[in-house]
This record gives sequence, C-alpha cells and structure tokens, in this order.
Amino acid sequence: MSQVNADDFAQIAAAVHEFIRTRVLPREREIADGDAVPDDLVAAAKEIGLFGYAIPQEWGGLGLDLQQDVELAQEFGYTALALRSMFGTNNGIAGQVLVNFGTDEQKSTWLERIASGDVVASFALTEPGAGSNPSGLRTKAVEQPDGSWIIDGGKCFITNAPTANLFVVFARVRPADDDGPGIAVFLVPADAPGVSVADRDKKMGQEGAWTADVHFDGVRVEKSALVGGSVDVGYKAAMVSLARGRVHIAALAVGSAQRALDESLRHVAVTTQGGTPIGDFQLVQAHIADMQTGVMAGRALVRDAAAKWVSEEDRRIAPSVAKLFCTEMVGQVADKAVQVHGGSGYMRDSVVERIYRDVRLLRLYEGTSEIQRLIVGGGLVRQAKKEAKGK
Repeated sequence: MSQVNADDFAQIAAAVHEFIRTRVLPREREIADGDAVPDDLVAAAKEIGLFGYAIPQEWGGLGLDLQQDVELAQEFGYTALALRSMFGTNNGIAGQVLVNFGTDEQKSTWLERIASGDVVASFALTEPGAGSNPSGLRTKAVEQPDGSWIIDGGKCFITNAPTANLFVVFARVRPADDDGPGIAVFLVPADAPGVSVADRDKKMGQEGAWTADVHFDGVRVEKSALVGGSVDVGYKAAMVSLARGRVHIAALAVGSAQRALDESLRHVAVTTQGGTPIGDFQLVQAHIADMQTGVMAGRALVRDAAAKWVSEEDRRIAPSVAKLFCTEMVGQVADKAVQVHGGSGYMRDSVVERIYRDVRLLRLYEGTSEIQRLIVGGGLVRQAKKEAKGK
C-alpha cells in the first residue's frame, strides 16, 4: 500500500519531470565525458528525495509503491542512465532487502541514512561463476563460536561499489538442502577490515554509472549483520528484490525508448533528402510506427506488471515478462533510432548513439533475457502441470 496519495504523487512526479528535463538533459554530455554525475546534480537528487523515494516514510523516504516507482523510472530512463544508477540500489535491490527482510534494529540503523543518501547501499550478489542464478554462489560465510560470521569471496560488476558505504552481501552458509539453498545475506560496512574494492570497470556504455569488483578476505561481521536474523532469509530476499527490480528496469527501458523515439521524430521532421523531409518517406514512417508500437506496448505492460505486484496477484511471472519484453524492445527501438538518423546516428555526439550503448546493459543485469525466459516458461509449465494433476 502506497503511503502517498494520487495528488501528492502528481506533485512528486512533476518535480522529477522538471528536474530531469531542465537540469539533467542539458548535462548529459558532461556526464558522459566526465564519467561521473556532477556533484550539484547529486545534491539536487538528494534534496528532492530521490535516494529514498521507495523507502517507507517512517524511515525517512517518500514511501512510493511500485506503481508510482515505475512512473518515475520512465522519467529516469529518458536521460543518461547513470543518474538513476547512483540512487537505484538504495531504493531497489539493496534498500528493499532491508525494507522487506531486515530486523527492526537493522532498519533503524541503516534505512534513514539510505533514504537521505548519506549512505549508498550496494547489492553484492553477482560472482564470476554465478551471475543471474544466485544458487551458484561461492562466497562463503562461516559462523564463529561467538555468533559472529567470517565472510570470504569475491563479487563482480557491483553497481556503486566505488562509492558504497554498505554492501548487502549474499553468501553461502551451507550446501543447498531440503531446508533451502543455504544462502544468507549480510550487511557489511564498506570500511570493514578485509573489504577491498577494485578499480572501476571500463564499460561499453552508461558512463558515470560506476561498477567494480569487491573482495571479502576474512571479513568479520557481528551476529546483528545477518539480515532478518536468519540464514534462510537470504535467498528469498534476493529473489523478491530482483523480481521487484525487474519491473523497475522494464520501466527504465520504456523511458529510454521514448527518448530514442522523440529524438528520431525531431530528426526526421527537419532533415531533408533531395529537398524533402525524410519523415515524409514511407520507409522512415514504418520505422517510426514500429518504435511507437514498442513504446506503447511496453508502457502498458510495465503498468500492468506493477499493478499486479502491488496487489500481490503476480510477483514472479509478470516481472520477468515485463523485463524481457521491454529490455528487448528498447534495443530494437534504439537500433531503429540510429538507422533513421543515418550516419549522424553513429557519431559519438549523437544522443541516439549513447542510448544505443546504454540500453544494451538492460538485457543483462538483474537477470538476463535468457533467465527471464526460463522463469516465465518454467513457471507457466509448472502451473499447468499442477492444474492437470488437480483435475
């Protein structure tokens, strides 16, 4: 249940729209060239509550539900994705682990500082041998006689690792058994002895969105660092947080697709070939029509999946359907946008060239398209088998 009514949300959405369109869009080249979001934009994002918009109000956030979240995510997708990346984990996969599974003590220790942006929380799940499937984790946590834990292992591609104050770390505490997969989640301060962060990754796109490897060498954390106070909370926390995040990423993709379409429309309306605006050519119009169809279908799907999440009607299949369709769709839209721009669309100073590179990652993180297909297909087949047995 949202803590924000429709009128209040309309004001929040208008403020975010204004911030994105007037403050961030003019700075996109600066973000890309500097591989960083300028400090004044970070401060402005904190001021309007973007580091905690999905954190409940009792912990200092705005308290938006996922239906409201996806409306903002479409705005974030309209500009350089690095902006959303800097506060995305606070609101999403890292922050939601605490909101949904943390103890009262863990919430009171961390959530207000996460919501204000004073603490950047980073979701440390992915490993070289365990990407979209957390059951393959090799990072280990061993309980000590005094109840503390020693964590050893390495993580890769961890968003916000270079600036993180808190790592939400997934680690194996035992082999998978009948009680569950044996994965627990721990809150590890970035300055804990034994935590080291490698140099920033050099990526294809999303300049300004920093990722890096993180290593845990004999890192000791107290018993109170075990999320939910139970070793069997971890895997469920990962699955629930990732599923919610998939709807958010789908919305982000819709926003990026809308921007690619808008840039293309501006281009074809004024660019001429032989004295005729290229937008008058039917083959160009066909590309535009396909782009618009993808954007509208994606937007409707995202809103439907978010509504099903909030009502708890479907928190497994629908998020994967939305992420699969929308992230594949934005790749196609970005490709068409480069095509209708012609040679200028391939130039580094073109907005659609940046979008083309930025959105390629959306099909990879928080579960690849292949993993989404397995979740959707496998889930539907299991459901059909269960129904067949019941007849």
